[in-house]
Amino acid sequence: METRVDIEKLTDSKSNGSNVELRVLYINVSKFSPQVQFCICCGGVFSLYLIYGYLQELIFTLEGFKPYGWYLTLVQFGYYSIFGYTEQLICGKTVRRIPLQTYALLALLTLGTMGFSNSSLSYLNYPTQVIFKCCKLIPVMVGSILIQNKRYKLLDFAAALLMCVGLSLFTLADSRISPNFSLVGVVMISFALLCDAVIGNVQEKYMKAHGATNREVVLYSYAIGFLYLFVIMFVTGDLWDGIAYCIKMPQAYGYALLFSLSGYLGIQVVLTLVSTCGALAAVTVTTCRKAVSILISFTFFSKPFTVQ
Repeated sequence: METRVDIEKLTDSKSNGSNVELRVLYINVSKFSPQVQFCICCGGVFSLYLIYGYLQELIFTLEGFKPYGWYLTLVQFGYYSIFGYTEQLICGKTVRRIPLQTYALLALLTLGTMGFSNSSLSYLNYPTQVIFKCCKLIPVMVGSILIQNKRYKLLDFAAALLMCVGLSLFTLADSRISPNFSLVGVVMISFALLCDAVIGNVQEKYMKAHGATNREVVLYSYAIGFLYLFVIMFVTGDLWDGIAYCIKMPQAYGYALLFSLSGYLGIQVVLTLVSTCGALAAVTVTTCRKAVSILISFTFFSKPFTVQ
């Protein structure tokens, strides 16, 4: 894949160049060997996103919470905006480089990705949602072909086909044994993946064109997305329903804080992994993490299980 090659070239140039500091969550790991750095990043991805996945499913096990997936997204966007702004202040870089109209589009796509993903848990159990997310490569490939005119090898398409087959088998089993399986949930998570297909390519295109940092993109995407969702929920009245529920169940805010913090930190570690080891290694690690998330889900939250 072209993206993979570009990142690996960048990694090689950094490793052969001057003394460039490598930081994982503000911790300097430059003194370690590349193998140790890779293991540190893997440990960060697994630890943070396993916590993220556990808390996400835990929130939806709260009595009566399932109708409030979009309110959880609003709270999550609010936390991400606060984290991003704080990080910008700490780093002392507050100048925006990408035009606001581009961020308006990115925010809408980000809202669709996370909102539909969170809301799908009202209709699907967590393992099914994770399996769908594992197929993120497929719409991203299509999006990169249409948006950035990229080319892929036959092996890439074969891998995508195998993922589709695995998804079909898993959802077929889940629809037969799980009371939480619903076509509405499948449609929601499919829309989330379609938004993912566009957002990654738009981010890559404009970040390269304007030289924007990851911090800037995260901050403006989530802050504008928060405003979008706040206005929509205010008009529909869903905002007050979510607030009323969380007043009765205040632990939901605590879970959402930890959920958002682990997700925000996880994003930073994944970006470090991509820049140091390449996209292929990053995708392999995150996919393995999702597989472990499914195992943990079956361990901590009882649900039907079959050989299929």
